[in-house]
Amino acid sequence: MTYEAAIEKIKKTLGIEEDEVKKILEKAIAGGEFVDESDLKVWLEQRFLPNCILIDEIGYAKMCVDALKILSTTAPTDYGSSRQRDMGQLWADMTRGYLGELACLKFFEKNGIKATLGHEAGALQQYLPMDIHNIIQKDGTTREPKIKIGIKTTKWNGIWMDIPGNQFDHSDIHILVKVGAGRDHLFSFFKGLSVFKDKVLKKGVEVGSLSAKESDDLYSRLPNFKPIPAYVVGFARKDQVYSQLPYEGKRGKKHFNVTSWNGKISEGDLEKIKSKENVVGSVKFEGIGEFAHDSGYLFNAGKLHWKSDDWKKFIFNIV
Repeated sequence: MTYEAAIEKIKKTLGIEEDEVKKILEKAIAGGEFVDESDLKVWLEQRFLPNCILIDEIGYAKMCVDALKILSTTAPTDYGSSRQRDMGQLWADMTRGYLGELACLKFFEKNGIKATLGHEAGALQQYLPMDIHNIIQKDGTTREPKIKIGIKTTKWNGIWMDIPGNQFDHSDIHILVKVGAGRDHLFSFFKGLSVFKDKVLKKGVEVGSLSAKESDDLYSRLPNFKPIPAYVVGFARKDQVYSQLPYEGKRGKKHFNVTSWNGKISEGDLEKIKSKENVVGSVKFEGIGEFAHDSGYLFNAGKLHWKSDDWKKFIFNIV
């Protein structure tokens, strides 16, 4: 299969633009999901497309409101960082995270398992280890899953599943989901609700900041809501044995670029790599440079379990 054929198939299936598709392919290669055209067909037809979900406006509305429920009780800082997010940015980030959880839920349903998410207001700590909160049985009753499942969400350009601190030990399985919600997903949703046309832009005309034509032009340039694609990349297991310093990478003239990691990362590991590889410069991670912490578990997408038999053996047949 050629890249051109893959691009056309993804465009047609997911309804997204060519530039976005090229980014998906570029990051799949960077994350080690496939190497080149020789294994592109397997990745596309056995991994990527079967694990893709489209989230409609109803699904988006539910996740957006669920995020709003706990917004006031959520710390505005990124983990391990002092960067403060304003409420709008925090809401958008939390909504994206919830979209990843919804995509995972729909992926489970696609494979015959109905479940619910733990999004009750004020219950964040209680449900932290188990984003899949309840399994719905055939008779309609619910039960807790037999394994604890955590879900991590990243953007299309993400290639790492980064689990900081001791979070890895809280769940039996950690699933990575990529969500194709750009920076304007809240704006497109608000446009569909006529928030801008009937409220914001109308007020702009009333106070003299806009003419009627300027208001119409601004409105037409705002993005329209489209179904949001998401890709359930794969999962890591807590019960797996991981080696020490589980990295792969490329050494340049001065620096070392880590392209793969599969397991625990600890304080001092980058210095060990620097010494082991005789690096005179710095050790950086592919696509991100550095993380906001140096302790936890780290996986590039290519190291995650993803085959149909893996899902059945470790999750679907025991959850």
